[in-house]
Amino acid sequence: MAHADEKPVPVTSSVPPDFPEDQKTLFREVLTVMKEHRVPHAVSGAFALQQHTGIWRYTKDLDLFLTAEDVQPALDLLRQHKYVCEILDPVWLAKAHRDEFYVDLITGMSNGVLVVEPSWLERAQSAMVIGVETRVLAPEELICSKLFVTRRERFDGADVAHVIFRTKGKLDWERIQAIVGEHWEILLWALVLYRYVYPAQTDYVPFRLWQDLLTRYMNLVSKNDPKAKFRGSLIDENMFAIDVREWGLEDVLAEYRERRLPKHVHLEAKDLCLDEEQKSA
Repeated sequence: MAHADEKPVPVTSSVPPDFPEDQKTLFREVLTVMKEHRVPHAVSGAFALQQHTGIWRYTKDLDLFLTAEDVQPALDLLRQHKYVCEILDPVWLAKAHRDEFYVDLITGMSNGVLVVEPSWLERAQSAMVIGVETRVLAPEELICSKLFVTRRERFDGADVAHVIFRTKGKLDWERIQAIVGEHWEILLWALVLYRYVYPAQTDYVPFRLWQDLLTRYMNLVSKNDPKAKFRGSLIDENMFAIDVREWGLEDVLAEYRERRLPKHVHLEAKDLCLDEEQKSA
């Protein structure tokens, strides 16, 4: 039971949220600017989830996936339209906002494991978002983008299960496996949850995939590897902080994030926010 001071947990529904008109106007403007200036991007988040599952949820943010190389052009454009812009995390996240509504520019996962590649955007599917013709992440990339959202305060396993269920498993599973690569155990974890939730639709996941992943898993657990690195921080750096800070286990999170930093387009201070003249306008 929730305490009186806690926010209510959102309940899944097909009923569209009542977005304020100024929020819809802002989202439309951003999508139109990005489209007119041909900055490669794909809408993710609540709008992509709705496209592939029919589930609506309210959001103050418009999530846009783009490559690291396209962050600066996108922020330049939004700054010209008097958005306040900042890099919150050079590994994966920039934000632009006006008033109380935000646009998230996302180039990968916060743990540095998965990176948005041009193919993610090339495979995006046409959709109408807030009245603008645009593109949303394909269901395969949407699933992959949610596999590592496994924190105590937010877990997207239900979203993954819903995408599989609502698409009836008609997915490019080889594409999903190619994206997750060596982190296939996270995919298996999500699929086991899916099967528990929807046992009558086990066949939405191809048997050959179940067989492949479970065989690989059994091979792993049949023998212990004393040199295998601790990976808890890739799941939740806070919940597994004691393992790294006090128990001396490997900081794999830092390793993955460090790999991402040299590839990121670093922005000068003038690109991070409105200049003083714009602020006082």
